[in-house]
Amino acid sequence: MRLLHVVTLLSDDGIFGGPPSVALAQSQELATRGHDVTLMALWRGRDRGPDRIGAVRLRTRPSRTLLPAPGCIGLLHPLLVRDLWRAMGDADVVHVHAGRDLVSLAALAVAALRRVPCVAQTHGMVEPRSALPVRLFDLLYLPLLRRARVCCALTAQERERVARVLGPDGPPLRILPNGIRPDPPEPEPRQPRAPHVLFLARLHPRKRPEAFVEMAALVHKEMPEARFTLYGPDDGSLPAVRRLIDEGPAGVVRYGGALHPAKAHEAYRTAAVHVLASVNEPFGMTLIEALAAGTPVVCTDTCGIAEELARQGAALVTDGSPEAMAAAVCRLLGDPELWTRMARAGRRVVEEVYSIAAVADRLEEMYRGGGREEPAGPGGTARGYDRPTAAPRREQATPDPAM
Repeated sequence: MRLLHVVTLLSDDGIFGGPPSVALAQSQELATRGHDVTLMALWRGRDRGPDRIGAVRLRTRPSRTLLPAPGCIGLLHPLLVRDLWRAMGDADVVHVHAGRDLVSLAALAVAALRRVPCVAQTHGMVEPRSALPVRLFDLLYLPLLRRARVCCALTAQERERVARVLGPDGPPLRILPNGIRPDPPEPEPRQPRAPHVLFLARLHPRKRPEAFVEMAALVHKEMPEARFTLYGPDDGSLPAVRRLIDEGPAGVVRYGGALHPAKAHEAYRTAAVHVLASVNEPFGMTLIEALAAGTPVVCTDTCGIAEELARQGAALVTDGSPEAMAAAVCRLLGDPELWTRMARAGRRVVEEVYSIAAVADRLEEMYRGGGREEPAGPGGTARGYDRPTAAPRREQATPDPAM
């Protein structure tokens, strides 16, 4: 099939969060299966965007701000609309990684005008909102999103929120977790790693980097040898983070700036623990990325996949307070056997539940027209989609693409 994926923004600093990584991982896996895949997005970086990433064609335009709005909402390049029109003329299916922003709006509109089958994936970015600007934007946006063949949500909780936004006229809603390809197993024993604790996310109030710094100070009292690094672009919280670092013990916590996505893997692989301090995190892609690198994780109980990871023994789940997160980090740093068990469980849950191969199996089904919603089971949840499960093993092995 000729497939076009559209995501709002690719950048050197990863400011748009998880959707670009997800779009690229899906595109690469689908390309290894013989599909003709193009990924289209705005680009922000010191150099021009590459023409290809592995087997995936990349088509980008420089990011421009057309509307004064926070974050990436008002970004667009006028020529990107022309590019979308031309690319969809040859596409069998367009897959829009859709938030409430101008790029998503343009992609959905062109798909409707071109009458190209469209799969939308909302990544936790389409939730009930009452602010007047959102309601005005939705007058154009929601009718287009309702025209999608199928709309994918990350978890059952997100599925319910998207259903409230789209109403009874919305498309079938399917749960599609994010997927990743785990690293090849490394010779054991891997522990002990240096006691280095990682935060890798935007410095945004919802990500709670300040809570990470407060947690670090508590851990330092129990384990003075531990060190802590925050990586991520500033999204409003950097002044508070710097103040807390300056007020704390010298040399214990550092801010490493925005990390190029290509370097994130090494940061995960060399850390002893990754902490996601976010509240109400729709999914938690950084958790999956850390687990795939063999690094145990700590998260809050409001993360979308916290329950699944805890059930699999792959994460220490806390109430999100600095004290609880500090206790969890101390447990992992102080107990090599627990660390090793959780590292193994993390790799297992990635392979069995969050593998990119399983995600691509589901996408191929949707692209070929298998987008009808499953009959509702107990509690109104679509049977077979109340939590992520591994897809059946494919009979033919696929090459291992570069991530």
